[in-house]
Amino acid sequence: MFKRVRLWIAIACLVSLAACGAEPIWSEQHEIDRVAFRSPEPASLTLITVINNRTGAGAHTGLLINASQRVIWDPAGTWWNPNAPERNDLHYGLTDRMVDVYVDYHTRQSFDTILQEVPVSAEVAQKAFQLAANYGAVPKAQCSISTGSILRQLPGFETLPVSYFPKKMMEAFAKIPRVQTRRVVDDDPDDNSAKLPQG
Repeated sequence: MFKRVRLWIAIACLVSLAACGAEPIWSEQHEIDRVAFRSPEPASLTLITVINNRTGAGAHTGLLINASQRVIWDPAGTWWNPNAPERNDLHYGLTDRMVDVYVDYHTRQSFDTILQEVPVSAEVAQKAFQLAANYGAVPKAQCSISTGSILRQLPGFETLPVSYFPKKMMEAFAKIPRVQTRRVVDDDPDDNSAKLPQG
């Protein structure tokens, strides 16, 4: 019993510390308009989970949203690119090339990236886009919590967990009807800093 109480106290402390770590970023509208990209593919949501190959644990959660624009929700993420301007963890301008850049940044010797794509209606995709745009900057360690909070507001995704654990989210997402899963592997070295633009 006491161990459980100590665990909850520790988690509460981490949450309160993490809340101090949200980093608001607000790109100007002209920057977003410059790169806005509408994919010809049908509307979809793609859960992106980075898995630590050494431990098997989930390391990060993102969500690719193909709506009126294709954007990526990268809560508390470290990825950035001048061609994908950001507003509070939502990146715009996700062309096919930019999606590849994002996935390549996360995938390396010690981390694989799992992409789980689900077709949705244009209305559901657009609602996901709006929810992500309105969510605000996400504190560190809350990538899966914020993504789960968004997804649970969408029809067909109400049963997904709101959890600190990306792998738990990934496993629940795998049960969504019509999900298609792809695993990306890479032998790049663990230091991926060179994949971010310099300057």
